[in-house]
Amino acid sequence: MQFTGTDLFSGVTFNIGDRDRVGLVGKNGAGKSTLLKILCGWQEPEAGSVVVASGQTVGYLPQEMVPEAHGTVLEDAMTAFARLDEMERELERLSIQIAERTDYESEDYSRLLVRHTELSEHMAVLGGGRRREAAEKVLLGLGFRHDDFDKPVAVFSGGWQMRVELAKLLLQHPDFILLDEPTNHLDIGSIQWLEGYLADYSGAVVLVSHDRAFLDNITKRTVEITAGRIYDYKCPYSEYVVQMQQRRASQMAQLTNQQRQVAQIEAFIERFRYKATKSRQVQSRIKMLERMEEVKVDEVSTESIHFQFPPAPHSGKIVVEAQHLGKAYGSNQVFDGVDLLLTAGRKVAFVGRNGEGKSTMAKIIVGDLNDYTGTLRLGANVVIGYYAQNQAAMLNLDRTVYETIDDVAQGDIRPKIRSILGSFLFADDDMDKKVRVLSGGEKARLALAKLLLTPCNLLVLDEPTNHLDMDSKDVLKNALLQFNGTLIVVSHDRDFLAGLTEELYEFRDGGVHEFRGDVMEWLEASEQSRQAVSVASHQQQRSQGREAYEKSREAEREKRKLQNVVRQKEAEVEEIERKIAERDAMLAAGEQPDAEFYEEYQRLKQQLDAKIEEWEEAVIAAEND
Repeated sequence: MQFTGTDLFSGVTFNIGDRDRVGLVGKNGAGKSTLLKILCGWQEPEAGSVVVASGQTVGYLPQEMVPEAHGTVLEDAMTAFARLDEMERELERLSIQIAERTDYESEDYSRLLVRHTELSEHMAVLGGGRRREAAEKVLLGLGFRHDDFDKPVAVFSGGWQMRVELAKLLLQHPDFILLDEPTNHLDIGSIQWLEGYLADYSGAVVLVSHDRAFLDNITKRTVEITAGRIYDYKCPYSEYVVQMQQRRASQMAQLTNQQRQVAQIEAFIERFRYKATKSRQVQSRIKMLERMEEVKVDEVSTESIHFQFPPAPHSGKIVVEAQHLGKAYGSNQVFDGVDLLLTAGRKVAFVGRNGEGKSTMAKIIVGDLNDYTGTLRLGANVVIGYYAQNQAAMLNLDRTVYETIDDVAQGDIRPKIRSILGSFLFADDDMDKKVRVLSGGEKARLALAKLLLTPCNLLVLDEPTNHLDMDSKDVLKNALLQFNGTLIVVSHDRDFLAGLTEELYEFRDGGVHEFRGDVMEWLEASEQSRQAVSVASHQQQRSQGREAYEKSREAEREKRKLQNVVRQKEAEVEEIERKIAERDAMLAAGEQPDAEFYEEYQRLKQQLDAKIEEWEEAVIAAEND
């Protein structure tokens, strides 16, 4: 497959090989989803072309769609084999013709045999006679249970219906799979299954994802879209980040050297321009300047959201206490007999398979659900800030960006609305936009902005990273690390959760199981537990493995702590730089500040030097760990 164009991405040409694993990365709005639509034929390029080799098929799962529910889960999944059914009918027709014909030496007969062989081989690759088995395997991998197979697709939520669409795409086994944010609708277990499936897939895979771990575990190649240009790196995402930074640092160094060289040449020309004895050298240097190709530094968007949560009001020591808590939807008992105690300042994660009750528990805690059994008590002076999983969808589509915030802003906050929206990348021109025209990422940022309006001491966030790009997720994570209240976060994003929470609650099999540690430690412990079952007879090996695991876990924990310090120092440096930039803008505008302004200006610059030094020390410590 080849894409060439001159408008959307100027002068772009790149190829996707038969077994490529490509991650498309870039800020929201850079054009990743548009490029996928062009590659699959959903959208025509304004210039250039897409070339797909003859006979090759392309499968595409968009980020958002309205699935068409057909029958039960298994029946709908089996519709993926329509192409196989047609191939089977063609194979039967070919078999009849081959049996009836006697012109064994003719070219037509040879073509029949070749086509029969091709179809037979292709059907074998696609699963041929094992269709139901293949469908069940994929559905189970994506989180469905056996007793879900005979339920109508229509009774499932939109996220589960998207899983059926993903299952159908995988079962069709196209030569090229294009996936736009596939993990938005998956839990950690099904994400890990999909990683294994795609890693072994016989075709090519192109992914758009803001999940670092997902990209690193699948892709071998990273295509960056930035400022209308594309850069192709032959490495997974984490290596790409390092190489990208090295490339841009090299460009800056080359530009600096060139500017220094140009200055020296121009100084020579100016000094000896009118000396006859130096005329030859002067002309030589003038021609040298004319031939010199200017070093170009890639245009990089430096925009990113910047904010911090207001200081948390004081609350009692116990923030949330649940005893024998249970919740059922009709005959479906989601969980029962749950005991939970959350003290002030704790940061916890809710993890587990979708449908096990994570969001339900969050809704009970914030008071959105009241028909439960058992007791739930909030501590003294608890003030809740809540970001629902469908928070962006709950925005009033007919209100403007400004009105959305103005509707809930009170008192001293109202004059700061434009400043708050600006920190979430909404420009003055965006203030009068209707919410309905915003992208998914813009709606998510607007919903997050609303959280800043009322100080709270208990933040409950349900899948807050959906639709956020990686930079925005990092800013949100840093803000949460510095939040001095209590945090409950529901998320399937392993990289986002890593180092953020101190303990987690796993929702599984109708119960809630507490685990002391972060998500990476939980995944490691879960994997070790699975392995322990298969090697139960080897007690000595298990003991040694546990010791190695504990050492590894301690090293990983220390590494994450150091990395969190680096992120915190980066956030502090960025905040001081922002304040200095505001004062630079005032000076550039010709304002005449007083002595106090200059004293603060100098103090900020001194603070910046000190913070940069602290950041450098933190980076060195993290690299040497």
